[in-house]
Amino acid sequence: IYIFRGFCFWGQIYSGILIDFRKTNDMLSRGVMDVAPAASMARAASASAFLPPSASRRQSVPLRRRLLNLSAGYDARTVEQNQIILSLQKSALSVSATTTERSTAGNTSPTVLEVREINERCRKWLWKGRYSVNYFVQPPITGEDGRPPLLLVHGFGASIPHWRKNIMTLAQSHAIYAIDLLGFGSSDKPPGFQYTMESWAELILDFLSEVVQEPAILVGNSVGSLACLIAAASQSESELSSVRALVLLNCAGGMNNKAIVDDWRIKLLLPVLWLVDFLLNQKPLASAIFERVKRRDNLRNVLLSVYGNKDSVDDTLVEIIKEPADAEGALDAFVSIVTGPPGPSPIQLMPRIPSSMPILILWGDQDPFTPLDGPVGKYFTALAATQPNITLFVLNGVGHCPHDDRPELVHEKLLPWLAHLPSA
Repeated sequence: IYIFRGFCFWGQIYSGILIDFRKTNDMLSRGVMDVAPAASMARAASASAFLPPSASRRQSVPLRRRLLNLSAGYDARTVEQNQIILSLQKSALSVSATTTERSTAGNTSPTVLEVREINERCRKWLWKGRYSVNYFVQPPITGEDGRPPLLLVHGFGASIPHWRKNIMTLAQSHAIYAIDLLGFGSSDKPPGFQYTMESWAELILDFLSEVVQEPAILVGNSVGSLACLIAAASQSESELSSVRALVLLNCAGGMNNKAIVDDWRIKLLLPVLWLVDFLLNQKPLASAIFERVKRRDNLRNVLLSVYGNKDSVDDTLVEIIKEPADAEGALDAFVSIVTGPPGPSPIQLMPRIPSSMPILILWGDQDPFTPLDGPVGKYFTALAATQPNITLFVLNGVGHCPHDDRPELVHEKLLPWLAHLPSA
């Protein structure tokens, strides 16, 4: 049954791509290139481009349904309607940005930071004397001494504001640092840069050394988790005290969805992934695909498919993902990350982590990207049962980004775990 579904899945993608490839070829021959004729290719790539390591069966159903709707036309009237919708969304965002959620315990500090405030308070750090890296600092609210700072590292396509629901809660007792990885957010997206998991891990270690300047707890989501894990595993003798502990939120299996080849779901999709790599290496097609991927309606659909709590997918979240994708160099970063080497897997890295390092693993059970029953999820589940330094909690009804999906469930597990860590 799965093999039959796989062939049907590939057939829908291939047929959609071939139909619009002919249209794209006609447009190019007339000297006109628009994103509309590549709608089918973009729709097929939009899902796989956002699929880190392991796509679940749950993702394939809505994806096929969307693929079947690709033949709907794309005319000037649709463009005009989209422009009106976008203007209304921007107006709504400007209104919603003026209000913040307040705590009910008499504390006047907002529990959710405004995106505008985060952006205004961000600083710049020059990495290797060449690359501008965006970061954020929130001092501890209670002023407690001895507790290590936290460094928050986002996942694929995200940035510092993705932590807006967590920063103030975690800052009650810890200094908070958050960083935009190179190629994401407001950090540089240098032309020709070859993005790898190892380069992001190196960036994290250098940031700890030059900016934080004290041992820290690394908190990462998705590929951010994997980058933190690589950083902890690759510390030199002089850096062994840089990482005090790790918090992994739905850790990715690699930089992109070619990382885990021993998962039947990835094996089923491998021809599609190879095709997407080929298309993304064709500059005009890559541009068309990327334009389609970063459309607000498409981003919303992808987010809805990976969040358990659908109410968390609002205009603010869509804009957090959308805005950096419009920056110069975003296309090159996107292509490099999706088509590049996946990097080392957690299964290769964990044996290199000191057994004395505390590790907290939080896993949303509704994650279609790195499902709990996939190779990485199974590995961490088994590891937590045998190693006393590893604690794992499964969060029910939560998707790939637990900290933004259901932040209260993350805080419920994370805060007591942090409180029991020994002070510096």
